[in-house]
Amino acid sequence: MKFNFVSTSKCILVLIVLFISGTIIAQNKRPNILVIMGDDISRTSMGAYGNTYIKTPNFDRIAKEGVVFTNAFVCNPKCSPSRACFLTGRYSWQLEEAANHIPVMPEKWKFYPELLEQTGYSIGFTGKGWGPGVFYGQHNPAGWEYNNISCTPPYKGISKQDYAANFEDYLNKRDTSKPFCFWFGTHEAHRRYEKDSYKKAGKDLSKIEVQKCFPDNELVRGDLADYSVEVEYHDMMIGKALESLSKRGLLDNTIIISTSDQGMPFPHIKGQIYDEDFHEAFVVRWGDKIKAGRVVTDFINFPDVAPTIMEAAGLKPHEQMTGKSFLNLLLSNKSGRIDKSRSFSIVGRERHDMGRIEGDQIAVGYPVRAIRTDKFLYSHNYKTNRWPAGDPEYGYNNCDESPTKTYVTNLKEGDKDYKYYLLSFGKRPSDELFDIANDPDCVHNLATDTKYASIIQTLKNQMDQVLVMQKDPRALGNGDVFDYYPEAREEKLKKMYKEKYYNMFDKYLEKFGKPTVPMPKNWVDKENEN
Repeated sequence: MKFNFVSTSKCILVLIVLFISGTIIAQNKRPNILVIMGDDISRTSMGAYGNTYIKTPNFDRIAKEGVVFTNAFVCNPKCSPSRACFLTGRYSWQLEEAANHIPVMPEKWKFYPELLEQTGYSIGFTGKGWGPGVFYGQHNPAGWEYNNISCTPPYKGISKQDYAANFEDYLNKRDTSKPFCFWFGTHEAHRRYEKDSYKKAGKDLSKIEVQKCFPDNELVRGDLADYSVEVEYHDMMIGKALESLSKRGLLDNTIIISTSDQGMPFPHIKGQIYDEDFHEAFVVRWGDKIKAGRVVTDFINFPDVAPTIMEAAGLKPHEQMTGKSFLNLLLSNKSGRIDKSRSFSIVGRERHDMGRIEGDQIAVGYPVRAIRTDKFLYSHNYKTNRWPAGDPEYGYNNCDESPTKTYVTNLKEGDKDYKYYLLSFGKRPSDELFDIANDPDCVHNLATDTKYASIIQTLKNQMDQVLVMQKDPRALGNGDVFDYYPEAREEKLKKMYKEKYYNMFDKYLEKFGKPTVPMPKNWVDKENEN
């Protein structure tokens, strides 16, 4: 039989083309993923969660066309650890150095964007990815950076990075044969704000809703109104991102998650274990895969996001991920409480910003663990001798500078508003209990009332059982290790602590006799925001 080389070659070529085409089609059937991450935006600031004076039509559109989670929680409310939990699928106390703010990220942790890239996804980010802190690898844990395009923002406090244009740049340059995973991280509403920008925006101070943890005066209302201007800018950028997807026909095959890393940058909220800081807005849209208009009350946590994204992409969650996928909640047709086991969340904190000393040890944290149920928030403060928002000597450094902070920290004992100083900056008892339904701003501690003693004990036992299972060093009696992990901003340490400064890497080695994570070579920490 005569061998026809030309015919055979044509057949092989056709098969190769069909194989490649089939692979591309299969890849394109995998969902795209867009994470929209706000910076310091409270759940209560969004229209979908009941706010009436801040206009968030684009966030609300995602909520209307997808699913709203009413019980979504960050694991540790500060930029670095919050985002680390989101990207790794691990609880904060399982992240070693990365449980702290501004850390050196351990090299061993895997991030869902890089895991997706290894299986054929194109990845990228704009604005603020993971940070502040330093990391290993060629790119930010959130993806390859797209931050080359700038704009002239309408107010001085707003970032000059043009998130929407950079997302467009990414979409234009990406390999369209691959699904994409993109992190759209705005810097809003991180401080600082342009003072009285609300006046330019035509805001009416009488419509501002003032939390019960703040004094209600014109200065605080103006500060809240300036904050609202930045939230609305963030929402405008969400709209541009949705339009970029829509005009390319990508909208309905893209899982869109919109949330924030923590609550608004005000006293008693940002960096504190009170409800508004760690209880986040969280909405998801995914074309016809998600039944529109659903409201789900199941408790989900930031460590649950990475395994959910992995499963949605047709992959098994990485073995390091200890969060629990909630893909079943996304794909369900039900509303309300779907999985009855999702009835509580555990949150906590270790070292946030520097500015706290104990004895001869610098940069110690304010460790807290807490459990949040439908009705109660119970918190245990491990080091009640320490100042929760940082030492007065260092300007209460775990609270962003603001007109509200200045007003509250200048209050003196005997002033009519002095109670607000105690709420935000005073030392705290070991146990705190709040009735969330009646006291969402967490101003009335019920822990001193003996009638709640059994509730406190039940919640504490439940929390400790989970933390021991998760091998939390704090629950196992080894929690002081978090105070010895190095802070990545060495020059700031020198400037702040002056003669009290010491090299934290050396201190860790002296204490534990083994090396901690070394500083990655050739890395310049470009993050200038906390």
